[in-house]
Amino acid sequence: MTSTPPKETLFTHATIITINPDRTIIRNGYLLVRDTRIAAIGASPVPADLLTPDITTIDCTGKIILPGLINIHAHLVQSLLRGLAEDLPLHNWLCDAIWPLEASYADKDGYHAARLTIAEMLKTGTTCFLDPMVTYRAGWESVCDAVGEMGIRGCLGKLIKFPETNRQLSITDPRDQDLLAMSIPGLLSAHEAHHGTHNNRLHVWAAAGTPRGAPASLYRELGETCASHGISLTMHCAEAPKDREIYHDVYGCSAMEFIRDTELCPNRQDKQRKIHNLVLAHMVNLDLETDLPLLSATYTSVAHNPSSNLKLASGVAPIPSMLGYEHGINVGLGTDGAPCSNHYDMFQEMHLAAILHKGVCRDARVVGAETVLEMATINGAKALGLEDEIGSLEVGKKADLVIVDPYGKGGVGAAPWHWEDEDGASVVTTVVHGCTGRDVDLTMVDGEILVLGGKLVCGLEGEIISQAQRASRGVRARCRSRMGSES
Repeated sequence: MTSTPPKETLFTHATIITINPDRTIIRNGYLLVRDTRIAAIGASPVPADLLTPDITTIDCTGKIILPGLINIHAHLVQSLLRGLAEDLPLHNWLCDAIWPLEASYADKDGYHAARLTIAEMLKTGTTCFLDPMVTYRAGWESVCDAVGEMGIRGCLGKLIKFPETNRQLSITDPRDQDLLAMSIPGLLSAHEAHHGTHNNRLHVWAAAGTPRGAPASLYRELGETCASHGISLTMHCAEAPKDREIYHDVYGCSAMEFIRDTELCPNRQDKQRKIHNLVLAHMVNLDLETDLPLLSATYTSVAHNPSSNLKLASGVAPIPSMLGYEHGINVGLGTDGAPCSNHYDMFQEMHLAAILHKGVCRDARVVGAETVLEMATINGAKALGLEDEIGSLEVGKKADLVIVDPYGKGGVGAAPWHWEDEDGASVVTTVVHGCTGRDVDLTMVDGEILVLGGKLVCGLEGEIISQAQRASRGVRARCRSRMGSES
């Protein structure tokens, strides 16, 4: 028998932002993908020994290649709820709109929502994501199927639900009807069945909501489970001002003291226990003098979600303080969900993150374009424990990459940038501030081209949209019916 020759794709004449340890930027460069990995990268001309008879060559003149963007806080099934909970503060947004709607999912709603979100992410340059809360009624199995079918790399957080009902806090969660299905045994079963499936593109995480009255012992049990089974964990934390009050009034501690006391994440000094990752989302309303030292002392990453935090009036996370802290706290970027940011476009999130903190701090030097691009790539990979595989363009790493064409659709927002101008605007600034997801020309995950010419290669965009529209109407109708019967 003869072995099948490896599939090879050669990208030529590109401007390449590597995000490698030296932060090398290559003008007029080439990048060779062999099967699922990057086999060669460098400046033109392409070495003759790389040119094989069966190679596919793609000319990238005028285009920019960068690592695939990594969205470390994206609610996969909330795309059906886009535009349905506008102009509400977080707790009203949750209790009066989002939780009742999520409790009304049925059948294949989660599948159709996940496909819509993944389509948007792929078309806007996201190649890997962390979902922080796959709810029971979204349908765990069907959401996993959507990830597998669409070709994206994803970490799915299986929600471990503790009772949110708290009369003192006036919080009632209709999703509590499914508490038994969102348990630690269910997490272990899902992890065993799905972790590492789809060519290791799908990873199973644990997910927890913001503590709002549930016993701290339940969170400690979750932390112990994750540590003993090597399951990574993500949790919403200190998002709204009221959340800070809950930590103080209900648990008698700050947010990071809660994380420490419940042993949700091992200490940096306890190197033998670093067998899982912890990503804390939002981290807006902290006790800085207490929480930053504790955050720095743990193997913890922060998911910064500026669009969501602004829209829900939660505040602004102290990202410059985190990045500048003594040990350097790892911060990645997330879009959150469609009903609280209205998009899954990481280019929009990068631009906002790069300008927001300058205004808040009144310091134009903080959180520059290079920093937010790192947050959206290599920092996200570190948060997910995947920095050896993705997050930068280096030989041997997975071929997860994005090609941006700033002028391909008649756009002028990047002008006058030109790939040959050494003294012009930097290519990183052009990507962060001059481009949006609509400028993505090609998206590759695991060596497979999933978006070409700005369109899904699978050709299912129309079907994905129509099925999501139908599913959204069903969710709304069931929610109205249930709410009416309860009134």
